[in-house]
Amino acid sequence: MERICFGGIFISDLGFGFPDHPSKVVCVGLNYVDHARELSMDVPDRPVFFYKPPSSVIGDGERILVPSEVGRVDYEAELAVVVGERCKNVSSGEVGDVIAGFTCLNDVTARDVQENELQWVRSKGFDSFCPIGPCVVDSVPEDASVVCRVNGVVEQESDITNFIFSIEEIIMDLSSVMTLEKGDVISTGTPPGVGRLSDGDVVEVEVDGVGVLENEVSYIE
Repeated sequence: MERICFGGIFISDLGFGFPDHPSKVVCVGLNYVDHARELSMDVPDRPVFFYKPPSSVIGDGERILVPSEVGRVDYEAELAVVVGERCKNVSSGEVGDVIAGFTCLNDVTARDVQENELQWVRSKGFDSFCPIGPCVVDSVPEDASVVCRVNGVVEQESDITNFIFSIEEIIMDLSSVMTLEKGDVISTGTPPGVGRLSDGDVVEVEVDGVGVLENEVSYIE
């Protein structure tokens, strides 16, 4: 399987490259049926999108730095899609052509901040709150598992057959609103089992066919 490795410049045998910070990271909220069931929430009629800023992006092995103002920080393991070309109003038949590949993403969230604000810009946007990696692959299984481990213990586990909205539906909907740029990252939502991270924890996100994204958590003064 061909891979694009993170770190400075993405370099691929597929013949394209893009900078290590995308122009935007767009995430989908509540996209697993089993997660909606866990939260006793209604399934949304269309994807709910939110941003994480490029400045929040870090790579595999880098530290998640939690500021002292944050009381609780949570992990959210996700499969992410990397956009391969500039596109707008993508049709069903074009989705496969605009995807560069797939990777792991941890949608790290300051939960206490999120619970006190209507908008999620602050809670999702702290520097280092968007680990991505360890590489990009050109395909994943149709039933790819998404797993989160904290200090070796499995905390989240599901697979993408539990998606409420397919990758195709997500890209079609999002591209009808905004132009997607080469290198942009679209994260597809998190499974049930979201929980708290503590200082010194090692959190792993594993997506079947991609590999393991690992980051240590450090609380800073």
